[in-house]
Amino acid sequence: MADVSGASNSPIDGQVFMLASAKASVGPGRLSDLLETVQADLRGRLDTYRREFERVADGDGREVFLVPTDHWEDVGDRLGLDRRGIDAVARTHAEQLRRIGSDTGRREEFETALEIREAVVIGR
Repeated sequence: MADVSGASNSPIDGQVFMLASAKASVGPGRLSDLLETVQADLRGRLDTYRREFERVADGDGREVFLVPTDHWEDVGDRLGLDRRGIDAVARTHAEQLRRIGSDTGRREEFETALEIREAVVIGR
């Protein structure tokens, strides 16, 4: 697992980070800052995610959950993120789920899930 945000437990792989940065029209420095801010918040809520949402992957120092489609707006509101920042973070988490799906033979399953839900990747 690549450390892309400066945090010692970044759950986002380096290639996923670069892809998401390019697609989200957010520079790597800003995306790194956004992901670090979001991870700090999410890690503090990990037990809540475990209780309330479906965990679809657990390994490599991260857990991945499927959440309702308005979830990232709620996180963005809580953390004071703008629309572009919210979209960049959501895109990065979805891309990480796709990568995990490719690596585990579950890509189609995860693609289908992302049609109706969003992904949240939390590092431990």
